Amino acid sequence: MNCIIIDDEATARAIISQLCAEEPNATVLEEFPNAIQAIKFLNQNEVDLIFLDIHMPDFTGFDFIETIKNPPKTILTTSDPNFAIQAFEYDCIVDYLVKPITEERFKKAISKAESSSLPLSNPYVSEDEKTSEKVEGKSGNDLYVNIDRRLIKIDIPSIYLVEAKGDYIFIKTENKNYTVHSTLKKMEEKLPDSLFLKVHRSYIINTKKIIDIEDNSVLIKKDVIPVSRSNRPELMKRLNLL
Repeated sequence: MNCIIIDDEATARAIISQLCAEEPNATVLEEFPNAIQAIKFLNQNEVDLIFLDIHMPDFTGFDFIETIKNPPKTILTTSDPNFAIQAFEYDCIVDYLVKPITEERFKKAISKAESSSLPLSNPYVSEDEKTSEKVEGKSGNDLYVNIDRRLIKIDIPSIYLVEAKGDYIFIKTENKNYTVHSTLKKMEEKLPDSLFLKVHRSYIINTKKIIDIEDNSVLIKKDVIPVSRSNRPELMKRLNLL
């Protein structure tokens, strides 16, 4: 497998490079101290596997993954085990290595990358906990968003509008608004279908918060939201019409 290493620490890059040198099926093509340089490289080159640090100045590992159109298999490398749950959300991530990385653990990660195209098998979460984590966004009342390396809890029923803005989503609630680096698709997967509906390629609304509907738009609070022609029939089904 052709690999690249992205880590702002030279020592960490050297350790991973040395571990790769001892693996017959892992060839390091390049090492990068930041994600921007790696993106430029990937625009012109294909790789099979990325070793990616999470904590980097200005541009985190998760920012990097969401910037790449079709990210290759990725092994996260970090000194912080607290992001294992978040890592599980990305299909490209095949493993999560906590520094200092042992040779035995590294070999397991390489083996997993070679044999699996499945999402991360999280070593810090039991099978029961994995199931709970997946379901929680759909059935629970709480949603956690990552803002400035903090997990902020949002009460799901309080959300009345989610808007896509480039690489970010804007979440509006009864009490506060949040800007999160994510996609509308991921947000849609986390919200319960009983309350929320995507009415436009850029908007998800809480149907319980609708004040007025006119032609191809809905009024929620003071926001007038467009409704696409393809989504209008589903919206009308949700309404308790007299």
